[in-house]
Amino acid sequence: MPPTEENAGSGHPNARHPSEGRPKPGALAGVRVIDLSRVLGGPYCTQILADHGADVIKIEPPQGDETRGWGPPFAMGLSAYFAGANRNKRCMALDLSSAAGQAVLLKLLGTADVLVENFKPGTLEKWNLGYDEVLARLFPRLIHCRISGFGETGPLGTLPGYDAAAQAWTGIMSINGSEGTGPIRMGLPIVDLAAGLNASFGILAALHERAGSGRGQSLATSLFETGLALLHPHAANFFMSGADPKPTGSAHPNISPYDLFRTKTTPLFLAVGNNGQFAKLCARLGAPALAADPRFLENKDRVAHRADLRAELEARLRDEDGERLAEELLNLGVPAGPVIGVKSAFAQEQARSLRSRLDLDGVGHVAPPVRMSRTPASVRAKAEPFGASTRGVLEEAGYSIEEIRELFAAGVVFGTP
Repeated sequence: MPPTEENAGSGHPNARHPSEGRPKPGALAGVRVIDLSRVLGGPYCTQILADHGADVIKIEPPQGDETRGWGPPFAMGLSAYFAGANRNKRCMALDLSSAAGQAVLLKLLGTADVLVENFKPGTLEKWNLGYDEVLARLFPRLIHCRISGFGETGPLGTLPGYDAAAQAWTGIMSINGSEGTGPIRMGLPIVDLAAGLNASFGILAALHERAGSGRGQSLATSLFETGLALLHPHAANFFMSGADPKPTGSAHPNISPYDLFRTKTTPLFLAVGNNGQFAKLCARLGAPALAADPRFLENKDRVAHRADLRAELEARLRDEDGERLAEELLNLGVPAGPVIGVKSAFAQEQARSLRSRLDLDGVGHVAPPVRMSRTPASVRAKAEPFGASTRGVLEEAGYSIEEIRELFAAGVVFGTP
């Protein structure tokens, strides 16, 4: 059940209903971020920072972030894709390819702590805005974060990257799917999202270090490096065995039973990680002797005889209600979950109790997943229309009304795409 006017304003410390008063300052209050990134990895990173109180100024190119057009669905002039990664930010538009646009950026960086960008490597340098050559000298406390497709070196280093391509290049797609289906793209942009998480961690680490040294620094991550780093346990298995991992469907290469099973109703995922959990599962299914069967005594035995184990379990699961059994198993200490849809996921009592969904100004949001006792994150504002804060940001930076008018007239800044 989505939050209503009556229940949306209570319970989850990480979210705020628009009828509530001003939220407490987040842990990053006072940190200013200039966000030059587009699509997902960079915007997801800066949304995390914004949720925790940072003042994020999103600077889009004259044509706008392309995800503004990635739909349907659309509502109130926003695509769902853009809205889901750009809340709590002020949006302006600026032509950075022009000298005048670069001058505006430099003025904004004078009060910034962090600059995030995901241009192809070499783009800032082409505009005479390279970190080592220019930014570090002008702004010694500035933290510069670059998220690229393939990094800065190597044969692919200057090429653009998207999540699906990164899944293919890094082996993720090769282990997702089954022998029957062949490689399948993961159903969410896992590499983009993880790159955003890596970047946000790197920024926080750099801010922490700067508190002692007083110096900024440049940090970089890429979709390629992130994709490789996500390959656990497949990379570790390969390093140790030398064997190229193969797709195993929903099954785990190292653990059994750790797979999807049919029931009378909803498919059930069993994630049994130790002998104690396996014994409890067998007892609940009325087959305690299975835990003592020599084929299934230890995890390595269960992996070696996974086909036999699947047959034994499915024979006992065929008359079970998957969702009810999953809840019973969790109460017994056995990790299990029914396969449910996104709508059902947000409707369940667990999501409601944590206020995992928040409706703000007519737009639904996933609440920030980190709950902090003194400095909670908050959802304060939905994603803005293109260029909505261009004038306000320029006024705040000290530009006069006439100067702003001239910047608009010259095609340096924009209020519409």
